[in-house]
Parts: sequence; structure tokens; C-alpha cells
Amino acid sequence: RSPSIPERNSLMTQIAILYPVFALALWTILVLCLIPVMRFRAAAKGEASVKDYRYGESSTVPGYVSLPNRNYMNLLEMPVLFYVACLLIFVTASNSATLVNLAWAYVATRIIHSAIHLSYNNVMHRLAAFAASNLVLIALWVVTALHVLGNVPA
Repeated sequence: RSPSIPERNSLMTQIAILYPVFALALWTILVLCLIPVMRFRAAAKGEASVKDYRYGESSTVPGYVSLPNRNYMNLLEMPVLFYVACLLIFVTASNSATLVNLAWAYVATRIIHSAIHLSYNNVMHRLAAFAASNLVLIALWVVTALHVLGNVPA
């Protein structure tokens, strides 16, 4: 039996919260791909060797080589709370336009943070993007809690 139109629309509404999840996961994978590129580039220039990575990255590794790895680690820290919130929204069928917009705002601020970190790396600009992403994440969790606990109509 195929789902009726209202059931399909409801499912599509619920699935919408997963699109930002896929987007941030894809961004994380792209940043991950930068790590070997930068390491091989540094090795080819004689700026680093295999022994520099035996226990992670030694202090002799140039900063431009360490940045993608550090950014990748950032994308595995706070975003865990984002992934949990989005999955909670999905499995409890608590989705709303507000939650989807907050999820996309989080993804956007994380990408902006990464772009700053991986390019011109202005610490104050990076801090502003990081702070904005954390505020969005807090808002996402507050609204998620209200929806899941039934205090706000979904």
C-alpha cells in the first residue's frame, strides 16, 4: 500500500530535518579529504615526514598542514549535539519549519567557521562564527525540547 498524499507530505516534512544532517556530514567528509592532501603536499616539499605523524602531528608540522586536521576535529565535537537533536526530532516526528531553519542555520555557521579557519584564519572572525553556531545549537535544543515534550505545537 502506498502512502496517501497527507501521509507522504507528513513524511516529507519529517525528512526535511535530515537534509542539514547530510549537508554537515558531507562538509565534514570534504574537510577530512583535505588532511591527506595537505600532508602529502608538505611531504613533497620536505616540510614534514612520516615520523611527524606517528603520534598525531608533531610540533614541526607546518601550521597550514595542521589546520585541516584541527578543523576536522572541531567538526566532530559540538556537531555531535546537532546530530543527536536532529535524529531526536526525526524519530519523535517533532519536526517544524523553525527546527529545519535552525538546523540549516547551524550548518551554515559551521561551514562559515570552517571557511574562515581553513583560509585567512582571523581568530576574532572565527570566534564570532563559532559563538553564533553555539547560540544556534542552543536554540535548536531548546525548541527541540519544547516540541518533543509537547509544549509547542509541532
